[in-house]
Amino acid sequence: METTTPARAADPSGVPAPPRLGHSPALSSGAGRAVARIAAFAVCQAAMIAGLGLLITGPARNLWPLSAEDALNDAFERVRNDALTTASAIASGAGDTHTVVGVTVLCCLALLVVPPLPRWRAALFLALAVWLQSLVFLLITEAVDRTRPDVERLDASPPTSSYTSGHTGAATALYAGLAVLVLSRVRGRWGRPVAVLLLLIPLLVGLARLYRGMHHPSDVVGGLLNGALSLFVVGRALLADDAWAARPPADAVDIAVAAAERRPGPSREAAVVIVNPTVTDTATRDRLRLVLAQRGHTDVTFVETTERDTGGGQAADAVRGGAGLIVACGGDGTIRAVADALAGTGVTLAVVPCGTGNLLARNLGLPLDPADALAAALTGEPRALDLGTISGDGIARTHFTAMSGAGLDAAVMGSTSDRAKSALGWPAYVLAGLGELRGPRMRLVVTLDGAPALHRTARMVLIANIGTVQGGTALVPGARPDDGLLDLALFDPRGAGGWLRAVGVLLRGSRPTGTASGAHGGPVEFFAFRRAELTFTRPQPREVDGDPVTPGRRITAEVRPGALTVLLPAGEK
Repeated sequence: METTTPARAADPSGVPAPPRLGHSPALSSGAGRAVARIAAFAVCQAAMIAGLGLLITGPARNLWPLSAEDALNDAFERVRNDALTTASAIASGAGDTHTVVGVTVLCCLALLVVPPLPRWRAALFLALAVWLQSLVFLLITEAVDRTRPDVERLDASPPTSSYTSGHTGAATALYAGLAVLVLSRVRGRWGRPVAVLLLLIPLLVGLARLYRGMHHPSDVVGGLLNGALSLFVVGRALLADDAWAARPPADAVDIAVAAAERRPGPSREAAVVIVNPTVTDTATRDRLRLVLAQRGHTDVTFVETTERDTGGGQAADAVRGGAGLIVACGGDGTIRAVADALAGTGVTLAVVPCGTGNLLARNLGLPLDPADALAAALTGEPRALDLGTISGDGIARTHFTAMSGAGLDAAVMGSTSDRAKSALGWPAYVLAGLGELRGPRMRLVVTLDGAPALHRTARMVLIANIGTVQGGTALVPGARPDDGLLDLALFDPRGAGGWLRAVGVLLRGSRPTGTASGAHGGPVEFFAFRRAELTFTRPQPREVDGDPVTPGRRITAEVRPGALTVLLPAGEK
């Protein structure tokens, strides 16, 4: 009898579905198996603790030490005083549901956003341990019905069974879990003392619950056991050296790339990946290499930008070397420098967002995950996009892909530190902008496509090839990167009412039509043009694709229709 191997899912034409780009069995973390094992051990954990509870409330209830529990609860009631009652309330509060949930959320956020970041496994370990303890606690209270001690209780009695102590179990999962992370990750003399203090908290919570008459001693022991087992099960799955959710081997990407290169298929043209090392880590580069290999690009070279050469020189060298595909991996500044070198060459560009703003990628409909963006581009098709050129006093003629401008936006770009951008991302620009809102209004003369000059005042001038910024805000609503035009936006709101009217204009925004007139158009004006000349009465801060340039009094901007060939996902423009 013949045996067959199950085939991969196929589309209606019978062609096997290709693997998802950027992924490979070599990179598998075993997460599915880990989840299954956590679930199985959780069932065993609940059954064991519930069985102990049934034993405590049944055959063993009159045996020592269970027979001495009532006397211990009475003793705690007799020693009560104001100071101890206050201390016990504080200790008990450390295991309260709201406290445990709040501390867990804050600690997990810190593990994800405080450098070095992100610590995904540590955050997942803590969150899953607390959640698993809570789930098992609820199952146990349904299975074991035990009344609370026959003493005066200092807290309102929740509707759950006395067995187990939920406060103690939650405190054990949280604070002992933090102690595990401290011991495994904090080096130096402070690690052990901090861990000891954290381990004391669940014991104090359990003692407080006894003092306040809320639980029998065996209920507290059950809570400690539930929390400890939850930590063991989740920690075994995520943190152990041989964890069920195992880390991929060190050479996993090499294995995956080699497997992709062995698959039959057409060989693609040579590719050069230009990466900004300040925003592109090793793991991201490995995933990009895998995506390229899965699409048949076996001749791939990675080159880094430098502080003196932000991508233009590397792109020019790649073109001279015969590269058929340039992958630019960085922020808008890196993309602009590469595009400037590729303008008019016909060499295809793939945009991979790795920076703070990533305006061009957002407007082109690309995913913001670097590997996903590259995969989307490589499965798309080449499109011709416009570029803008900009020059002026102190600005050598160069191209831009997204937006350039003067005034408020340029001042914000210049005042936002690299550290703030690294820590906060694009919201750092918003915070910097709040401090620049009271900046002086500027006077300027605008000449569009040879039309009569316009005399204006403004707080901000934007010359846009694309219209949408972070958060999906259409700052220049009519701008499109493939329409053969650039857009000029003049922002001149006066007072709070002016800013509100400006927001309303943006919400109603549409492509400007007709020719520019001399009449002032309110807090925001839009113009479409092919060539613009702007002259300011005083030197103004200026920026090109988010990078500050020398302040000056003149800007000349012009569109270069279809000058850049970019790979875009199907259906995107």
